[in-house]
Amino acid sequence: MMMKGGPTLRGFAALFSLDLDDPDLARAQFRSFSHQMPLLYIILVLNAFALMVDFYRPDSLVKTFVVPLIICVIGLVRARWWWRQDGAATLSDREIAHQIRRTCALAVMMTLAFEAWGFWIYDLGDAYARGHLTFFLALTQVSCVFCLMTMRAAAMRVALASTLTFVVYFSFVDQGQMLVEAIVLLFVGAGMMVVTYRFNIDFANLIRSQRNLRLRQAETEKLSEENRRIALTDALSGLPNRRKLLSCLGQLEASGTAKADTLAIVFIDLDGFKDINDAHGHHAGDTLIKSISARLTKICPEQALLARVGGDEFAILIDAPDATAMAQQLATRIGEEIGLPVLIDRHVLQVGASIGIASNSEGFVDANELLRRADTAMYHIKTRGKGEVAIYDPAFDEGRIRRLAIGREIGNGLANAEFEVFYQPVVSAQTGEIASAEALIRWPRRPDGPLDPQDFIDIAEGTGQIHPLGLFVLERACRDLKPFSRLKLSVNVSPAQFRDPGFERQVAHVLEQTQFEPHRLQLEITEGYLLAQPERAIRAIERFKAMGMSIALDDFGTGFTSIHYLQSYGFSHIKIDKSLLSGLQPGSKASLLVTGTIYLASGLDMRVIAEGVETEQQAEILREAGCHKLQGYLFGHPMPIAEFREAYEAQPESLRQAIIGPPPAPKSPALRSFARKSA
Repeated sequence: MMMKGGPTLRGFAALFSLDLDDPDLARAQFRSFSHQMPLLYIILVLNAFALMVDFYRPDSLVKTFVVPLIICVIGLVRARWWWRQDGAATLSDREIAHQIRRTCALAVMMTLAFEAWGFWIYDLGDAYARGHLTFFLALTQVSCVFCLMTMRAAAMRVALASTLTFVVYFSFVDQGQMLVEAIVLLFVGAGMMVVTYRFNIDFANLIRSQRNLRLRQAETEKLSEENRRIALTDALSGLPNRRKLLSCLGQLEASGTAKADTLAIVFIDLDGFKDINDAHGHHAGDTLIKSISARLTKICPEQALLARVGGDEFAILIDAPDATAMAQQLATRIGEEIGLPVLIDRHVLQVGASIGIASNSEGFVDANELLRRADTAMYHIKTRGKGEVAIYDPAFDEGRIRRLAIGREIGNGLANAEFEVFYQPVVSAQTGEIASAEALIRWPRRPDGPLDPQDFIDIAEGTGQIHPLGLFVLERACRDLKPFSRLKLSVNVSPAQFRDPGFERQVAHVLEQTQFEPHRLQLEITEGYLLAQPERAIRAIERFKAMGMSIALDDFGTGFTSIHYLQSYGFSHIKIDKSLLSGLQPGSKASLLVTGTIYLASGLDMRVIAEGVETEQQAEILREAGCHKLQGYLFGHPMPIAEFREAYEAQPESLRQAIIGPPPAPKSPALRSFARKSA
């Protein structure tokens, strides 16, 4: 019995002890009852005043006037002190602990003092007055306990001390005539102690839950801010990227304070960098980029922003008076600095620089136009022998004429079947089987020779020809991959296509005509359109998902996408941009950031595809981080359908049988509805 009783007694005693080990809980308790203490003391003062009026006797001034007056004065002083507190905002944890200890002691002392005074004057009253006294004593006890409920030790001590003294006194006074009232109050006191105990458990759990929620929110915000920082920072060099540059230009443009010749852009393209990459490998090229980035950072003035805007391209934004002259001086120095040799892996490597300059020397220039002019000036140097500096001249806009010519060629190419669709494998990260294919447009039969997609896609978007090009890719890909059973298909969607109100009907019509199962189709979109028209984008995504398709956010990590966007748009997949894989090595910062991105997406029930995987080491890190699918040159270049079929069929039968997904689902009513409308 003693062994069982020992822990029980210790547990009972713990109910009355102060627990100040958790500063957050102590602060919350103090803040809570600091708002209740003025009320407690006011109740005590009013009860004391009421009893003083009822029991006042001129022949017993000390009992009936002086003592209650002292109680009232002390109560008012304490009420005023608590009233002036600001909920512990300015108190340290140590000060709060001290105030809690003092409050526990004073609460018991004041309650017992009030009861002792009540017992002292009990005999002075008649039966009616004694009834009042009993009522006010019980009311004071209950009020004190409930006002102190958030501080368990104080409430329990007051309840126990006041209840026991009340019960003991009224069990014997007046030959036990008040025994019933004493017993009733005993049960009331016990009930209050139980309620206080349970309330404190819930209160403590609430405070801890709020703290855990704040911690998780802080971690989430930190990760979101880190993603935003990554989106505005070049992963390899650590410099601001193109988006950051455009953001700064946009802010300057929006401010409307830029005067003539106060803005200039120096656009730098490295000469011979591709040759170094080809001859010495990407590691040497990356090391060279880092070295040049560090050297450019040292020579850039305070009024300038240095950004890496492409693989071997840099831009410097100058915001200062006489920006054109400053840009020319800086460009000359940059050319000399970049031309210095660099020792990498025992090899002396050297590159040059073609530099273009554009400024607002003649007045206002749109931010994008300013960057375009600097790029045009740089391109002009590239075509004239490289290694020089040029200030933009309208005559350089011959490139614009070429764009117009390519725009006309695109229309002819579609009419003459010059375009083709290539397919790049996307493999399961865990098994290595080809799980899907990304459809990519190519222009192999162009009369003047093949043209790289990045050289004509932008032109097609600007001229509106991206719509027929996009539908051509979608229809051809659906027909080509239709026989591949459960193999999934990914198709990039231009923001211009997404803006088209009839795009959903067009997609539904293509699926209807090709009999391609909608659950096998995944549309990939970038965030540009999402940020511009979020509500319309959400509606379009919901309609596509209702048709049975999945939606992937492409190039994740290069824009401004936040956790809010990921939750709002309902993506089923995200594609980690290849720029985030730069420097991906075990234990590197890039590895931690990519792993965090994968955890974030998985936590939001999204599957993750990593593109641009070129080494087995990158693939292994992504597998261990939980990435679902991998895409890149390590697994295959974009290839015609015949080569893709050979690669697919060359897989072991066990792998091809393991291709993802359930059997084809019946066509959704939404898809049939869109198809009928488009027909």
